[in-house]
Amino acid sequence: MPVYPFLLVDAFADTALGGNPCAVVLDTDDLSPAQMQRLAQEFNQSETAFVRRSAVAGYGVRYFTPGEEIPLAGHPTIATITALLHTGRLPRPTGGRPHDLQLELLHGPVAIRVSPAEAGQPHFIRMTQRRPEFGPLHEPAEVLPLFGLTPADLLPGAVVQTVSTGTPQLMVPLRDAATLRRAHLPDPMALDAYRRASGFFSSHLFCLEGATPVGTTFARHFCTPPDLPEDPVTGSATGAMAAYLWHYRLLSTPNFIAEQGHWMGRPGMVHVAVQGPPDAVEAVHISGQGVVIVEGELRL
Repeated sequence: MPVYPFLLVDAFADTALGGNPCAVVLDTDDLSPAQMQRLAQEFNQSETAFVRRSAVAGYGVRYFTPGEEIPLAGHPTIATITALLHTGRLPRPTGGRPHDLQLELLHGPVAIRVSPAEAGQPHFIRMTQRRPEFGPLHEPAEVLPLFGLTPADLLPGAVVQTVSTGTPQLMVPLRDAATLRRAHLPDPMALDAYRRASGFFSSHLFCLEGATPVGTTFARHFCTPPDLPEDPVTGSATGAMAAYLWHYRLLSTPNFIAEQGHWMGRPGMVHVAVQGPPDAVEAVHISGQGVVIVEGELRL
């Protein structure tokens, strides 16, 4: 009977039961995509990470939601590196210097940096996402009702657009936090039909207000069945949001803190840095911490 070590990690949090939980399964070279998909359904987290050997990077990893495989995701990346550090498979930084490595994702490697941790604190893990791609614009009158809102709820002068830093996400900037709180899914199947027809993975609604004084943005992330209806903290969508905000000059600085999950009882914080000028964004770096809360064995 094959045995696979696994961990449950709360990503984008510095204490347990915050941020976004992710199952990380180790030593999965012999698992097929179909098996990984079934296990993601079994764990029923927003994403499950499957760590494998890689010929081109420190490790390979594939990410599955309960419904499908996705090419790039932020909180599973933070969770995966946290799990590798926790199990001793990845050396911790020493001598005050960060540790740089790469993870091979579905569409190639991404750069990772692990910073030295303060005593008793989790390591900060930085992921460099792919150069942003600004996709099609969407008609607000078609999109906003999918979330129980109207075009008047859109941030004045803003556009609804698909943006990808590795996984295409629908960017929906809203007027304020009160508007964001009203958002809901009257008909999840209508959103699912729209996203499949439009070619994006999920929907990121956000405003230019933090949940706390340190935050510049606050967001909610909506998915469709069989995936969880709302994701607490989303790293890939935060990267796309950062690229969108900087590109459209809606930020005064390319470095900021994005907050998410507070209204779900899972507060999360993502440190964001956009690289390059607004008209030619080169990359987005997202950073956060992770906490291991469960460690066990999966037997198949």
